[in-house]
Amino acid sequence: MKSPILALFLITAGFHGATAQAEDAKPAVVPAVEQEIVKLSKQKWDWMAEKKIEPLADLFHEKAVFVHMGGSWGAKQELDVIKGGGIHYKHAEIQETSVQIIGDTAILLSKIRLDAVVGGNEVSNPFTVTEVFVKVDGKWKLGSLSFTKLGR
Repeated sequence: MKSPILALFLITAGFHGATAQAEDAKPAVVPAVEQEIVKLSKQKWDWMAEKKIEPLADLFHEKAVFVHMGGSWGAKQELDVIKGGGIHYKHAEIQETSVQIIGDTAILLSKIRLDAVVGGNEVSNPFTVTEVFVKVDGKWKLGSLSFTKLGR
């Protein structure tokens, strides 16, 4: 009875080891479109910190939706909030990202720590940020940006 169980264990362990080696041998290649989306998102955070309205206005789709802890609004309102200082996105420390491409849509999930000034108060919060980019006339546009606050 012990021999068949031991044999099964050894076969399973050997198969698992071979599979793990094959997976480890694969190079971590990130497709160019995913790299482009991650770079564009990072650039967006920089523009938001620097209050660069023109490149943000070009990036935001006219029908974009922004979901914050205190409410949701469209692209024009988001630009007005940034320009007027209602929210100053000082720094986004990007800790993790992943990108899923579905046709002409890219969904980027980022785990970040956001340092900002909101209504005159300095805040630092951990978030999962969901960004949805859509390709329009060959150019990526931000269609949605949503913040989900994480527990500390």
